Amino acid sequence: MRIRIKKLHEDAVIPKYAHFGDAAVDLVAVYRTYESDDVFCYGTGLAIEIPQGYVGLIFPRSSIANSTLRLANSVGVIDSGYRGEIMLKFDSKESDLYMYEPGDRIGQLIILPLPTIQFFEVEELSRSDRDTGGFGSSGS
Repeated sequence: MRIRIKKLHEDAVIPKYAHFGDAAVDLVAVYRTYESDDVFCYGTGLAIEIPQGYVGLIFPRSSIANSTLRLANSVGVIDSGYRGEIMLKFDSKESDLYMYEPGDRIGQLIILPLPTIQFFEVEELSRSDRDTGGFGSSGS
């Protein structure tokens, strides 16, 4: 699949797979802005054109587990109609705040097909082995 991408900043890095078979490409920070003492946003300096029928999903990198950071919206969604800059917002509730620096890999992008869903209301749903078992229903 070919995806159209535009550099909005001279230091922007075109995403690429780190290893053959990887599911996601890494996103690199170009700059950081602050919204508050513990909320900040990184710009990638990139805009992409997600094809109709697909979605871009932004996830934190696994290395985030070694820091106090949290991707503020857990998973970012890039709709096919969005043409603005890819940005990632992080927060931390820790006083010893770790921060990414411009030039660091800050997230991962996966582009997936997106089915068009049509919901229809019913009186009953089919039964399953799990049925209505919710949180913790598979054991500890």
